Amino acid sequence: MRKTYSARAADLRPQWYVIDAEGQVLGRLASQIATILRGKHKPTFTPHMPCGDYVIVVNADKIAVTRGRLDKKVYFRHTQYPGGVKLQTLRQVLEGPHPERALIHAVRGMVMHNSLGNQLMRRLKVYAGPTHPHQAQKPVPWRGPQALLDEYLSEQPSTSGEK
Repeated sequence: MRKTYSARAADLRPQWYVIDAEGQVLGRLASQIATILRGKHKPTFTPHMPCGDYVIVVNADKIAVTRGRLDKKVYFRHTQYPGGVKLQTLRQVLEGPHPERALIHAVRGMVMHNSLGNQLMRRLKVYAGPTHPHQAQKPVPWRGPQALLDEYLSEQPSTSGEK
């Protein structure tokens, strides 16, 4: 009988991926990023460990939205003082001093809301412009989950009748 595979901390080898957000839809990109951070694109996915990869997002200020959400989507926060409601539309966030916060907020809503989710969010690096300071980690462009599966299968040793 086979046992369920569970990765160990020593087995985890996180990679760095860079994603260009220019022209990509906010929610679709956020769900892809959450999948990468969680590690669900890998065959060695383990639910209780941060087995995902690091993600660098550039050009977050040029993200696209659909159906007029620039003015319809509202970010709510409260200062905990009476009358302290602060409302901002997505347009105000993207045109403000920190446009990358819209993408961070979207990804945060898609990962777990516990300490593991906090660990995953620390692996997300979002920048409004086209440059980032993580060249030393040698990030590779994200090509999609199917390309990773093909790469993983090509690395595995062949089991064609050998014992």
